[in-house]
Amino acid sequence: MGYDLHRFQGEVDEELTCPICSGVLEEPLQAAMCEHAFCRACINEWLTRQPTCPVDRNALNTANLRAVPRILRNLLSRLSITCDNAPYGCTLVLKLDALNSHLEECEHNPKRPLPCEKGCGFVIPKDELKDHNCLRELRSMIHQQQLKMGELKTEIGDQNLVINELKRELQLFKDFMRAMRVSNPAMRAIADQMERDEVIRWSSTLSRARVTRWGGMISTPDDALQMMIKRALSESGCPPHILDNLMENCHERRWPRGLSSLETRQNNRRIYDNYVCRRIPGKQAVLVLSCDNAHMSEDVMVEPGLVMIFAHGIE
Repeated sequence: MGYDLHRFQGEVDEELTCPICSGVLEEPLQAAMCEHAFCRACINEWLTRQPTCPVDRNALNTANLRAVPRILRNLLSRLSITCDNAPYGCTLVLKLDALNSHLEECEHNPKRPLPCEKGCGFVIPKDELKDHNCLRELRSMIHQQQLKMGELKTEIGDQNLVINELKRELQLFKDFMRAMRVSNPAMRAIADQMERDEVIRWSSTLSRARVTRWGGMISTPDDALQMMIKRALSESGCPPHILDNLMENCHERRWPRGLSSLETRQNNRRIYDNYVCRRIPGKQAVLVLSCDNAHMSEDVMVEPGLVMIFAHGIE
């Protein structure tokens, strides 16, 4: 809707008024063919009812609207208008192009946001400050948060039901594949390939890691450390069928010949630089999976891979 004519000082040219609302043009748009100008809100509302120009009734739609010429915008910007907040005490008269910036700071604006000085920290529209009750507003906020938490808990509960059902179906499928593997050699090969593919997909989700100090390797991790690494592997999505094997391979008693003693580890440090290592998220430990390390010899690789835990030296 346009600006009320009574707010302007001096006479306003008819060309600067909107044919729909009869006010001074606000955010004006022009019909491309007939060049009639209208307030943006006015013409958009008009076109929702009938696709014609309000002046000459020629066909018109929103795609045929464009910005008005600069000369028209300049004429509008030079008009002098009273502040929107004149009824609340503002006596300022300013150019139309300065109105919006003034309204943001006008001290008479009843909706100007002001901080509550009673201690709650809320920012309240000026005309609502007198009725503002900190305790009531805080209670309302807490109530709204409790409602949201209740909705969130319900949603999480529903999601958990779905996840548990999917886990159950996945376990049934794995049990079926395991049974078929025992009874059918062809299915055994398919199941083995599916498990290998699952390991490869998981490996690709882990970031690459670089070991800078092979001497920092912990060759005999205690039970607590192993449990922490196992939990991290599980949370990263490690396929369950290799998790226990990987954890057994974190101790030197299960390592291949090229890692089996302190002496061999010291002699083979340069060879270890050829490992493709994957970072165990959040831990000073790496995975050396056989699917990533087909280029390494059997002396330094085992199936399905190695877990190497370090005191330091992981990037």
